Amino acid sequence: MGLRDRFQAGLARQLGHPSGLRGRFVGSALNRRNREAVVKAVAALELSGGESALDIGFGGGLGLSLLLRKARTVHGVEISTTMLDRARTTFHREIGEGRLVLGEGPMAALPLEDGSVDAIVSTNTVYFVDDLDAAFAEIARVLAPAGRFVLGVGDPDLMGRARMLTENGFRIRPVPVLEAALSAAGLSPLRHEKFAHSGLGFHLLVTRK
Repeated sequence: MGLRDRFQAGLARQLGHPSGLRGRFVGSALNRRNREAVVKAVAALELSGGESALDIGFGGGLGLSLLLRKARTVHGVEISTTMLDRARTTFHREIGEGRLVLGEGPMAALPLEDGSVDAIVSTNTVYFVDDLDAAFAEIARVLAPAGRFVLGVGDPDLMGRARMLTENGFRIRPVPVLEAALSAAGLSPLRHEKFAHSGLGFHLLVTRK
């Protein structure tokens, strides 16, 4: 493997699971690069201010910051201890006030009670999920009745052309496959938003339990 290939493989690993000092830089970069997508995903939850919300795979923490402005209480779940440590430092006041609760775990094993949150958002995460059915079933489990889940993904056709992604563990699924898995988990479609983002297409799948 050449130097370029090693660099791309390392970057792909960091995108899926940021760790160490390099992971902290990746978290900051994700906040900048994904800002428009995360802002639109949170807006699609249509929060009124009294809800409990969850961000799965919050990375650099931009989604947590936006949700804290719009929801009564916020939960954040991450598999990266580096991103969890970063969030504990960034949001130490909100954690102390009990407005933000952080937990460690994958999408398929969320550390929350059944029906405990009213709204869930997750952007650029399902590329790293092996069992999509189990993950979406878990989201449906913790989501309250009539709760809303917004899933954000880059355009699969365009992402599929990027060797750095396809050759380094990214599971890029067509949007109809994601929609079918959501429906099978009991997450009914409300709308499908598409927009340009960072030179690529982006999709928001807005669903309700």
